[in-house]
Amino acid sequence: MNFDLLISNIGNPAFLFFLLGILAVKFKSDLEIPANSSKFISIYLLFSIGFKGGQHLSHEHFSWEIVWSMFFGLLLSLLIPVYSFFVLRKKLNVYDSAAIAAAYGSVIAVTFVTAVSYLEMQKLNWDGHMVAIMALMESPAIISGLILASIYNGMRKQELPLQEVKGISFASVIKHSLTNGSVFLIVGSLMIGFLADAKQAEGIKPFTNDIFKGFLAIFLLDMGITSGRKLKDFIGNGWFPLAFAVIIPLLNGGIAAVLSSLVTDQIGNRFLFSILAASASYIAVPAAVKIAIPKANPGIYLPMALVITFPINITIGMPFYLFIIKNMHL
Repeated sequence: MNFDLLISNIGNPAFLFFLLGILAVKFKSDLEIPANSSKFISIYLLFSIGFKGGQHLSHEHFSWEIVWSMFFGLLLSLLIPVYSFFVLRKKLNVYDSAAIAAAYGSVIAVTFVTAVSYLEMQKLNWDGHMVAIMALMESPAIISGLILASIYNGMRKQELPLQEVKGISFASVIKHSLTNGSVFLIVGSLMIGFLADAKQAEGIKPFTNDIFKGFLAIFLLDMGITSGRKLKDFIGNGWFPLAFAVIIPLLNGGIAAVLSSLVTDQIGNRFLFSILAASASYIAVPAAVKIAIPKANPGIYLPMALVITFPINITIGMPFYLFIIKNMHL
């Protein structure tokens, strides 16, 4: 069953375009996405993801379980990048550590959708507010990554340990991160999607929904080209990125599987929390990092999220998380 899911997702056009980008570099093709077009696509993806998340959130009827579930999701999205960053800093530089930490704290809709399919196969129910929680978990991780990068580089463009960074107030770092263009766009789009009249929002649905997968395919083609050019950097870092991309998601998902029992008894919801904690973003975070942390190497963080963590989650991860949920709770 999981093997079928893996084959289905490998056949996803967006994933295949990512591979095409790598092959273009391998065969020395002159294929290239113009820089201005690439930046526009990144902006579009952030706008679309934020707006659709806000629309989902606006249709929810709030209860205390939803409130606590949202708080739990936000907490995961904020804390996972922090501890991931300090693990990554053992071997990698500030820029790559912050980008990878943000990716592993954020979420990816493709993995979420695959998890929903898995729940349907298992005949397990889940609640619609989990879609809104998925949307809410996108930007906090990006903010955490940017704050960590800002603190450790001290806005002085030099790498310093935390205790040596002086003259930088935490408030200024928060402000810098929140007003960063990519974060401002995705959070602002989320708020607009939440406040927008449903009928009026239908008017831009063809732009936010219908062409999304096409732009995503072009974005991943561009990421494939960039990754292909720097794939040696991933291999050159030895076993560490590979081990991180396998172990950390399983650890995050397992912990979320247990702790989620504090906010909900619904098995399906707990399973989706596990998937959200375990997944790594290869859409929103790369789009944001491309703009916000240009010195981060996509040849490291993108293959980790897309080529390693994604298949690990849909083959090994899903049955592992469900087993924990059914047998362990607090």
